[in-house]
Amino acid sequence: MGDNVELEFEGPILELQKKIEELESFAESTEMDLRGQIEELRRRWRELQREVISKLTPWQRIQIARHPNRPVFSDYLTTIFDDPLELHGDQAFADDQAIWAGFAKLRGRSVVLVGHRKGKNTKDRITCNFGCAHPEGYRKAQRVMRLAEKYRIPIVTLIDTPGAYPGVSAEERGQAHAIARSIFEMSRLAVPIVCVVIGEGGSGGALGIGVGDRVLMLENSYYSVISPEGCSSILWKTADQAARAASILKLTASDLLGFGVVDAVVTEPPGGAHQSPPEACRLVADAIHEHLQEIAGTPGPVLVEQRYEKVRKLGIFLEEGRAAAAHAAAINGTRPVGSA
Repeated sequence: MGDNVELEFEGPILELQKKIEELESFAESTEMDLRGQIEELRRRWRELQREVISKLTPWQRIQIARHPNRPVFSDYLTTIFDDPLELHGDQAFADDQAIWAGFAKLRGRSVVLVGHRKGKNTKDRITCNFGCAHPEGYRKAQRVMRLAEKYRIPIVTLIDTPGAYPGVSAEERGQAHAIARSIFEMSRLAVPIVCVVIGEGGSGGALGIGVGDRVLMLENSYYSVISPEGCSSILWKTADQAARAASILKLTASDLLGFGVVDAVVTEPPGGAHQSPPEACRLVADAIHEHLQEIAGTPGPVLVEQRYEKVRKLGIFLEEGRAAAAHAAAINGTRPVGSA
């Protein structure tokens, strides 16, 4: 049973939904034929959902990404993957519950699956450290992904973390090195890799399992170098400006698709994934299957080269901007802004 959480902007949608339920209950108890009125209310409800979602601010989308009823890794694991076999431990220190890694099948295709595990209730969330992985989690992921290359099995990663665990113990065990090594390993694996941001995509914690041939984002997920609260604390010395920071960070799926950081946006059910978790899982399965089909026959060396070029192009708009500024400066006989 999910938590009963109502976001402020969902008020009109939930109010209309309640009216539909009341009318359905009345029709059933009185045996009156109210199908026409009910269907008209449902049509208005669907239109209202689309209208509200289309006008959401970045901060409101982050609230949806963090909604307690939003499907998490365990929902996807049980809904769209078959025959899961989890592998444990990093062969060095411990088994990090914040990252699941192992084998599974997606619509008959064997895959190596890696994902951030947040938990569904308070007890599980504490056990999984709220999806904030330790170094051993990323080392476990690397170990399992190397098996994918050994057995020539494609890799699927599901990203949902506010960030890697920043505690002293994690730093003592080499958190930064573990994430950097994971990025390095993923960049050179000669098998297809599809990464999906299903909720939160926070900083290096997300990027540690986020280097792929195809990077997808759910419509109301976010992917950012820092959380809005962290950004606000740095810029304005308070977390109270998180909504303002969210707009500045350009962290929504549509923003990142425009920048070329991600390759596709997966549409969520009307109202958001938390309104219909089974449908959200199905849409993600469709997207993963589609992209795996497109790259499945690509030779390994070609995948590695294309993946390298893909990552190298990130930020190319800035390079072009500098080139244009330098060109204009040469024509005008002035020095580009920021040059020595």
